[in-house]
Amino acid sequence: MDAPNDDARLGFGKMGYGCKHYKRRCKIRAPCCNEIFCCRHCHNESTKDRHEICRFDVQTVICVICDTEQPVAQVCSNCGVNMGDYFCVVCRFYDDDVDKGHYHCEDCGICRVGGRENFFHCQKCGSCYSFGLLNKHSCVENSMRHHCSICYEYLFDSLEETTVLKCGHTMHSDCLSEMLNHDKYCCPICSKSVIDMSKIWRKMDEEIEETAMPEDYRTRKVWILCNDCNDTTEVLYHIIGQKCSHCQSYNTRMISPPTVPQ
Repeated sequence: MDAPNDDARLGFGKMGYGCKHYKRRCKIRAPCCNEIFCCRHCHNESTKDRHEICRFDVQTVICVICDTEQPVAQVCSNCGVNMGDYFCVVCRFYDDDVDKGHYHCEDCGICRVGGRENFFHCQKCGSCYSFGLLNKHSCVENSMRHHCSICYEYLFDSLEETTVLKCGHTMHSDCLSEMLNHDKYCCPICSKSVIDMSKIWRKMDEEIEETAMPEDYRTRKVWILCNDCNDTTEVLYHIIGQKCSHCQSYNTRMISPPTVPQ
């Protein structure tokens, strides 16, 4: 039988090994606890004290084909297999599923997925965004370098899909869907509306028109702050809600008690 050629040796076992996070032909030795895991996410999910591994500190990996432990490299020094068809020496990252479109962003300092040609790095927000958001999103300083306001997972290197809200703040897409399913339409961070609320505002207009206030309250006014446009104005008080006279939003809050005009 002929010996396997170099290409066959490099590709041996591709997509046949790994964990729920990545398909790869190696495991890592965690520098923090000296234990072996399929990947850093497996380590972070399994440690009882919830300490997390720093990807850049990984120094040795174990080839799952021949069980050889060795310094970080793409090709196994013993059996010659590719331990990951995508390999980043900076992130100590391996993945056989190259269809994800991996690329290393120098500005982010980590590997991303989705294809470099499809993303740009926003310097102010501090992360890579889809080109569909280029010049079409509100920039917030380091908006991705914080925790999701719903599940509190750190967003910058999260495996879950994230969404940029109209206000520029970010959260997991699934968390946003769950929030909307519970009829919560304001950003948990800045309280601005996260979707087009014009239909709901028109419905509130109709409800207010059909709901007369008691005579003692019909002329009472209140100062409001609009969460959507940040305008402050004095309007007639109504139990259903107070409408911003500037942007027509009902996403407002009273900043004074209802009073009778002098």
